[in-house]
Amino acid sequence: MLDYESLKLIWWLFVGILLIGFAITDGFDMGIGTLLPFVARNDTERRIVINAIGATWEGNQVWFITAGGAIFAALPIVYAVAFSGFYIALLLVLFALFLRPVGFDYRSKIKHPYWRSTWDWGLFIGGTVPAIVFGVAFGNLLQGVPFYFDDELRAFYTGSFWQLLNPFALLAGIVSFSMLVMHGAIYLQIRTEGAIYERSQRATWLFGWLFIGSFALAGLWLIFGIQGYQVLTMPATDALPNPLAKTVAMQAGAWLNNYGTYPLTLLAPISAFAGVGLAMRFAQRQQLKRAFVSSSVMLAGVIMTAGCAMFPFIMPSSVNPNHSLIIWDSVSSHLTLLIMFYATLIFLPLIVFYTSWVYRVLRGKITEQHIEAHQHSAY
Repeated sequence: MLDYESLKLIWWLFVGILLIGFAITDGFDMGIGTLLPFVARNDTERRIVINAIGATWEGNQVWFITAGGAIFAALPIVYAVAFSGFYIALLLVLFALFLRPVGFDYRSKIKHPYWRSTWDWGLFIGGTVPAIVFGVAFGNLLQGVPFYFDDELRAFYTGSFWQLLNPFALLAGIVSFSMLVMHGAIYLQIRTEGAIYERSQRATWLFGWLFIGSFALAGLWLIFGIQGYQVLTMPATDALPNPLAKTVAMQAGAWLNNYGTYPLTLLAPISAFAGVGLAMRFAQRQQLKRAFVSSSVMLAGVIMTAGCAMFPFIMPSSVNPNHSLIIWDSVSSHLTLLIMFYATLIFLPLIVFYTSWVYRVLRGKITEQHIEAHQHSAY
């Protein structure tokens, strides 16, 4: 049987894998939603863009739902504090996501330009707002979240929604937004041709360079302008969760400690920059499958960069650093983690297999001829 300490580390990795899976799959859906009003200039072109993801976007959201469920079950304290502190931001994401299913389903119900244009902009909001807010959330995590616990471990959030919109967090939002839009532009090149393909190719370069600039600037800002967190006295890693049983200090450059201690972690930011560079190069050469794989590596690299920098922190506290949540003191019981571990070993490969099979079956270009031949079944 796996020991409690090992399970805590395994579930930190599992949550990271689920976030990467969500970014790679549902990420290009959100990116395409952002691009929809701009790469498609008429109704037929917009139907082509929508049908490029229309058959798979719901399945992609399995990763989002699974990641949320995993955080709820494996990291209940983190889930509770996050939904208290980021409540308005998460509601904003939820309301934006509401526009996606109704946008896909209602757009084609009435053949009127104003009706369809309204839902097109709804899909734009449903793709753009979550992409930015997710990045803003990570930006705030790196700066510390204003919360603390009382003696009975009740969490209190002392900040406001507007405090979340600070300059560094907004920069992190640009990082998230640009990488997902670029990822979506590459997927559109795989599924389309002609004018949409050409506009998507230009969008790949535009948002690729925006990502490079914003990611580099965020890294420099993190190094020279933001204090990191460091655990001074570690709680027992195999004990039951107790967020108050440790001592934490805020120190300049502390988010770089893991990179110095474990040099292999430098592969995370390197893979992010290498991934975006290769994706842009492959897209230019029309080697689109390689470009998509490279942009997926970019997404994974960004998430791993944040995870490696913060480890073992999950949600640092800016009010009382000693109350910060780390992987050793914010998880569920040993039995809960163990049961979920075996369930994940069964179902995660099934999700990967099923998702791969669906994309293999639905591969190919969406053309104007396809739309005209499927007027009633296509979106």
